[in-house]
Amino acid sequence: MTGPSAVLGVDRCRGGWVGILWDDGLRGLFGATLSELVATAPPSLSTIAVDIPIGLPDTGARQADLLGRRFLGNRAATLFVTPTRDAVAAPDRAEASRRNLQRSGQGVTAQAFALVPAILEAEQFVTANPDRQVVECHPECSFAQMNGGSPVAAPKRTWAGMQARLRLLRDAGLDLAAQDVGDAGVRAATDDVIDAAAAAWSARRCAQGEARRLPATPERFSVGPAGAIWI
Repeated sequence: MTGPSAVLGVDRCRGGWVGILWDDGLRGLFGATLSELVATAPPSLSTIAVDIPIGLPDTGARQADLLGRRFLGNRAATLFVTPTRDAVAAPDRAEASRRNLQRSGQGVTAQAFALVPAILEAEQFVTANPDRQVVECHPECSFAQMNGGSPVAAPKRTWAGMQARLRLLRDAGLDLAAQDVGDAGVRAATDDVIDAAAAAWSARRCAQGEARRLPATPERFSVGPAGAIWI
């Protein structure tokens, strides 16, 4: 794939965002903010897939999350249910959980609340860049799709899990072991780099019109972007 079809997969990591750019080859990118990361990509960039929820529900759970968890089966716990918009605006986790209980019947996990700044940053980026194709992905869903619809059994931070995911990426054309991912490989954890590569795979499928969406028609909310996971 050349120039105009360059794509970028992005994952949140300690200290910022890590990206894998996929065009004629693979290149690792790092930015303290999502905007800084994307600014290091070439002008030919067509599609960005981000491993962060895009589209906040008013009440209840997003269809994207419910369908994604169903797709992942016994790996469903790797996909958390996105808090409601009112909960995301809360000043602390206790208040976020209280608001979410009122609007969806469940609290907010520590993992979900820790991602609130990234969720808001991603939404701001999408809103500020209406001409860019920015989609939400979930790496475990991407890996399951690469794996013929079956989730990878071993957790990603285990040796077996890492090797299984690297094999799937290699077979899909993203041979990370044969690439120098530069600063991304130094600044981000190994599993974050691997997740960014899975996001790049979904970004390419999106750019080529081959990606699945969960749900098939993105879910609209009262404010902000529609919600769907692209695989």
